[in-house]
Amino acid sequence: MTWLASVLGSLALWVGGGILVAAAVIIGPSRIRGLRDDVASRLSDARREFAALCAVLLASAVGRSSLQTVSELFGLRLTGLIYAVEGNFVEWIQQTYATPELTMYFSSVYVYGYAFLLSFPFLAYIALPRTKTLRRLLVAYALNYAIGLALYTVVFAHGPRNLDVGTSLLFTYNPEFTALTSEVNEAANVFPSLHTSLSVTVAAFAVMTRDEYPLWTPVAVWISTSVVIATMYLGIHWLTDVIGGIALALGSVYLSCRIVGEEEEADGEISGDTAAVDA
Repeated sequence: MTWLASVLGSLALWVGGGILVAAAVIIGPSRIRGLRDDVASRLSDARREFAALCAVLLASAVGRSSLQTVSELFGLRLTGLIYAVEGNFVEWIQQTYATPELTMYFSSVYVYGYAFLLSFPFLAYIALPRTKTLRRLLVAYALNYAIGLALYTVVFAHGPRNLDVGTSLLFTYNPEFTALTSEVNEAANVFPSLHTSLSVTVAAFAVMTRDEYPLWTPVAVWISTSVVIATMYLGIHWLTDVIGGIALALGSVYLSCRIVGEEEEADGEISGDTAAVDA
């Protein structure tokens, strides 16, 4: 078994187990039963948003290396400016707080916690009777990736670990984690931090759905905050990248709520109710 298959297998095992536990505790048996009876129609309602997200992810996977070349040739080279603004902040975090236990925690949450954080909301929101939240989440994810990819093309910058500011603690804890992240990312893709933007996006949706899932809100906020801190603690992103990621997240959530508006949802509910009466 190759190292990649081993890491992906471990990731699938831990994330899958976490989703099963969260489904039982956070979603609850009654919503799971309702999902089983109505999953096809809910997926159909969100088919456009799923298609949009898949299109963005495919474009990112296919065009990432080419856009990286464009960025290297024509992009704004901001590594020096970022370092001039914030200096050794990341190195200070490591020198002040780094311990073997924290390194193990933040490395694990950066990989396993992040994967769980992004995956579980799909199941949680498709389990809700109305698909508005699911559709908004899908649009927000698509916006994060699309805008992030555009900014990666415009901005050519390297993270602290590439500038010998601090230490790459992720590599120190588990070199295979670093190899895994390098398979899905480019070294110069640092501004904004998509780990930050997507984590904050999930936390924002968790806060907005706290009435439906009160237990999910503190869990999502905790993991999201841990991921954001981990990006700097592990020497992967600058504070500037994190701030950019937070702004991207809030903008994406706002736009997703405008794109999938209350009026559209109300029209869909009225149409569905009418169809049920006609039937």
